[in-house]
Amino acid sequence: MPPFLAFEDKDPGISSRVPLVLVHGHPFDRTMWQPQLTAFAATRRVIAPDLRGYGASPVTPGKVPLARHAQDIADLLDHLGVDAFVLAGLSMGGQIAMECAARSGDRIRGLVLADTFPEAETPEGRRGREAMADRLLAKGMRGYADEVLEKMVAPYADPGVKAHVHRMMTATSPRGAAAALRGRAERPDYRALLATLPVPALVLVGADDTYTPVAGAEAMHATLPDSVLHVVEGAAHLPNLERPEEFNRALAEFLARLDGRNVGSLA
Repeated sequence: MPPFLAFEDKDPGISSRVPLVLVHGHPFDRTMWQPQLTAFAATRRVIAPDLRGYGASPVTPGKVPLARHAQDIADLLDHLGVDAFVLAGLSMGGQIAMECAARSGDRIRGLVLADTFPEAETPEGRRGREAMADRLLAKGMRGYADEVLEKMVAPYADPGVKAHVHRMMTATSPRGAAAALRGRAERPDYRALLATLPVPALVLVGADDTYTPVAGAEAMHATLPDSVLHVVEGAAHLPNLERPEEFNRALAEFLARLDGRNVGSLA
């Protein structure tokens, strides 16, 4: 059986290095990780799926909880024969990464949390996500994409980056985006999980991110037993695209540390 998710799998065949799995945010697709695929795929296996309802993956209408996304990722990695890996997620992808850690943490050798937060949704936030889901189903993605573009990336971001981000948002299925929003509104609180995380973590955040501000990243860093915090200057919610060289440097340092810890334990 072919895997449910569409995905990119770059494997240079270097078995001594921990595979890297990249989980995109909402409402994007795996192409948001292109700078990281380009930078890291020559020296380690890098896997970037399209989440259910996004990119080239099938749409499930209604509601898709984070647990369903996490299971999809686990099923894909089973199909690819990847038993141990570093898991990186941005925004909603970071919350899915936390759900993966809750469900199959024994497979994770390191956790990268970018521009995300662990708290459960507030009642107001839940109502807002439900209303946005209704709006996307009724009116489509373009108006939303126009409104939020300069919050997703900073107003001063490179025009090519802005165009890429806008293109991803407008290409997303409204049914897929709405289902993910409804599922995300019901997510649990992951702070207790992070407080006992048994593996190293890297927390990244854009200095000008208004969705997940630096103060939230600092609090998450303080909660984690073994973490590094890196604030990416000159970036908003998507520092991996806005400032890829700096983002990649921080990620490369983290991965090098994990490679040293995990030699002989990979599959």
